[in-house]
This record gives sequence, C-alpha cells and structure tokens, in this order.
Amino acid sequence: MNTAGNLIWFLLGGFIIVILYIVGSFILFITIIGIPFGIQTMKMAVLAIAPFGKEAIQTERASGCLHILMNIIWVLFAGIELAVTHLMLALLFGITIIGLPFARQHIKMASLALIPFGMEIRDRSKN
Repeated sequence: MNTAGNLIWFLLGGFIIVILYIVGSFILFITIIGIPFGIQTMKMAVLAIAPFGKEAIQTERASGCLHILMNIIWVLFAGIELAVTHLMLALLFGITIIGLPFARQHIKMASLALIPFGMEIRDRSKN
C-alpha cells in the first residue's frame, strides 16, 4: 500500500511540492545564516517525495534553547505559510473519500512545516 500510495502521491502533485522545497532549500543555502533552514527544507522535501510509511517524530536531543529559537524564527518567516498551504491542500484532498489518505499526509507535513527543528523523519517500521 505504501508504494502505491507514494506513486499516486508523486503523480498527483507531490513532485511539485518536492521541486518547490528543493528550490527553496537551494535559495536558503546561498547565505550562511540560511543553511540550517535549508537543511530543514530538504528534510521536508525528503518527506514530500514519499510520505506514506514515514513519520515525523521529535528527537531526544531536541531539548535546548537553540531548537526553540530556530523554530521561532522559522515560524515567523516561513512556518505559518507552509503549514497553512498544507492544511488547505489537506482540505481539498479531504473532500473526497479517495483523497483522505493524501489529506492525512498533508496534515503530517503541516505539522513538520510548522516546527521542523528537533524533528526527525523515520520509517514507521523502524520504531
């Protein structure tokens, strides 16, 4: 199911999300200050390639003020817009029963897009 879901996801617009995240990441890599944010955007691009069968969980080493500070900066400049975009896409996909699994993936990506620092993407089978 994960392979079929990922293939349908990619064909129905996932590739556009991946391209946008990668372009945004390369733009952030231009400056030294933007590199940590570009890494987080690449993390979201990796999840956007094949979101079925993956989950975003908080890492144990995420305790500290640096993650909090970076998440605050992220939310102020990009996080809210990205999360709202994924939530709007989730609403569009959630209109039909067939689109509900894709809406669920967008909700998962919205939570990662809102607060990416201190989160890690793992396969669900490797808990």
